Amino acid sequence: MSKNLLRGFTLAAAMSAVAFAADAKNPKVGGAAMFETKNIVENAINSKDHTTLVAAVKAAGLVGTLESKGPFTVFAPTNEAFAALPKGTVDTLLKPENKATLTKVLTCHVVAADAMAKTVAKMIKDDGGEHDIKTVGGCVLKARESMGKITLTDENGGISHVTIADVKQSNGVIHVVDKVLLPKM
Repeated sequence: MSKNLLRGFTLAAAMSAVAFAADAKNPKVGGAAMFETKNIVENAINSKDHTTLVAAVKAAGLVGTLESKGPFTVFAPTNEAFAALPKGTVDTLLKPENKATLTKVLTCHVVAADAMAKTVAKMIKDDGGEHDIKTVGGCVLKARESMGKITLTDENGGISHVTIADVKQSNGVIHVVDKVLLPKM
């Protein structure tokens, strides 16, 4: 299971990060420099494109987890991705009484592995063009590659694209995505 989990995340990141060499400097995210010496939460807080994600992580009580040793791979939805959800969804999820649902949604974006793009691409290729990624939230994402880009399909058929891959963290890696991945409820 752990091997499949790692393979899934690694493949997705690899295909969307063709432009990033393994030894390349971390890309900026949300206008902010990302530092390999900082953890996922420390870096995400500095991204102006991830304020909704940071608020959600805080509301779900996941800050301590994502600051821990890991390793983690996080598919990090942008503010625009959250804004694309049906009107009122984010406000509803952030309410204390919906903490369990919010936690489920967020953990469907996290894999318990450090999965760089090159590895993910190899897993997709090895699996014939599609690789299942198992998340810590129990979701299964379908990773595919098309024209050098990785897409992730959630359990409801929603498709998200990795827009920035291989943002190295002290406790894993972030891959920025353009849609919120939703679990089957």
